[in-house]
Amino acid sequence: MTTPLPVAGAAQIRRAAANEIRMDPTAFTAILVLNALAVAAGLAGPWLLGKIVDAVGKSPGHPVAGTVDRLALAILACTIAQIVLTRYARYVGYRFGARAAARIRERFLGRVLALPAAVVERVSGGDLIARGTTDAPTIAAILRTAAPDVFAAAIQGAFIIGAVLILHPVLGVSSLSCLLVSTVILRWYLRRSRAAYLGEAAAGSQLAELIATSAAGARTIEALGLAERHRAATTSAIATARGARLATLRLRTVLFPALDVSAVLPLVAVLLIGGVLHSRGAVSLGTVVAAALYLRQLVDPLDTVMRWVDGVQTAVASYARVEGLAAAPTAPPAASAEPADNRIHLSDVRYAYDRGDVLHGVDLDIRPGERLAVVGTSGAGKSTLARLLAGIDGPRTGSVHLGGVPISELDADRLRHHVVLVTQEQHVFDDTVRGNLLIARPGATDAQLRAALAAVGAGWIEELPNGLDHVLDHHLDGAQAQQLSLARVVLADPHTVVLDEATARMDPTAARDTERALGVVLDGRTVIAIAHRLQTAHDADRVAVLDAGRIIELGTHDDLVARDGAYAALWRSWHG
Repeated sequence: MTTPLPVAGAAQIRRAAANEIRMDPTAFTAILVLNALAVAAGLAGPWLLGKIVDAVGKSPGHPVAGTVDRLALAILACTIAQIVLTRYARYVGYRFGARAAARIRERFLGRVLALPAAVVERVSGGDLIARGTTDAPTIAAILRTAAPDVFAAAIQGAFIIGAVLILHPVLGVSSLSCLLVSTVILRWYLRRSRAAYLGEAAAGSQLAELIATSAAGARTIEALGLAERHRAATTSAIATARGARLATLRLRTVLFPALDVSAVLPLVAVLLIGGVLHSRGAVSLGTVVAAALYLRQLVDPLDTVMRWVDGVQTAVASYARVEGLAAAPTAPPAASAEPADNRIHLSDVRYAYDRGDVLHGVDLDIRPGERLAVVGTSGAGKSTLARLLAGIDGPRTGSVHLGGVPISELDADRLRHHVVLVTQEQHVFDDTVRGNLLIARPGATDAQLRAALAAVGAGWIEELPNGLDHVLDHHLDGAQAQQLSLARVVLADPHTVVLDEATARMDPTAARDTERALGVVLDGRTVIAIAHRLQTAHDADRVAVLDAGRIIELGTHDDLVARDGAYAALWRSWHG
């Protein structure tokens, strides 16, 4: 069962957005000033045109060409100034948005990398991938394009409304009251849009998760005859995603027509009311014309908001999902103390998954340099014990100490310097052989890389066309991928290695050769092997037998065989 990733609330989103402004205050201030100047230049045009109308109306039959020419030149100058200022404001806004998008991407990546391995394994892989590949790019696109446009439109709209009210308060209030229709529609939309867009994003993540798992397990699905079941599950997920998409579409079908109508209502109002007031001598014709032109200009910012409101809501939902990682579980604060030695001690360790305890009061003392094999039937708790020993999971109760320091209190870098876990599942990056190895030891030389590969019997590397420079893909067989992983362990050079059935995917000959090579390389180190083949237990210094989450036997191979208990039964069964 996967654990859902958190989603940021409205207050957290506001704090994050405010922090983006604080990170780039100069650019944000420049955006404000440039847009304000551009809008002010644009507001001069209708006012000057109104003056021309009044000049002509007051002096019928008298030459007013000089006045008109001067006012017309002033309109031209203001128009040019508005164009230049608007262009530069957009340029500064786009750069601000691009920098903010880069910070959001970097913050998201940092938070993902900071997630404890246990958290990453339990959350939905599709949801995590969707947040990085869909949500983060959506935010970046909106910040680079929509945010500057919407911000400029908001400033322009506020200035226009103020200009109309200053021009003639009665005319301004009566006409702008029509904008209440837009306010009501927007409030109706915003109350519903957040949940709708979050639901659409969640449905998309679930569909991505299902498709990814189906693709990864295609052969297993086919072999077990589960194709129909997965087809039905995929169809259901598609229907859910389609329904979520239609829910947001229904909101848009109400929003857009309503905003289209409400955008022209103020202009209609000023013409009707202005005509009545002018006929009564309460307002000049030039004032009515200027107010009409102002409100005609108001259509453009409203159109901009209407065009982007859907994208902005999508981005806000994406922002909530990306910023939600800030509330995801993180590793506890690292201890300042260094382990006194390499001894590992477990005291009354208990660990539980959703359905109850898997480990029950495990006590174990592992001596430095010891080779300990852990054996038991499937479900006995071997892999869980390996994860606790490697510090990936912490015990529900009890303690796991390394050199007197709780393993859970060591940060990842310090812990991996001491203990490394190698499991059956290994990842091969789309990189060269060298790149795949250097992640374990960035400063390693080619000679050290080749020595590590030779130590685990990965001679096939030398047969590749470009040797260490050969680009690997995900099509290595299990044995080759595991050998690459074991070579990383050799390069990491920890004092304790936990092998959780690390050679299980190799054929018996390759597994035995690799284990023999590791035996030489790991000499003098502590090795804890979750034994898949009992030959590993035969060669160990001690063997711990797990049964139903408890250590029921502990001793050397010969001693346990002589006791004729659970281990002896396993040994006889393994030998047929």
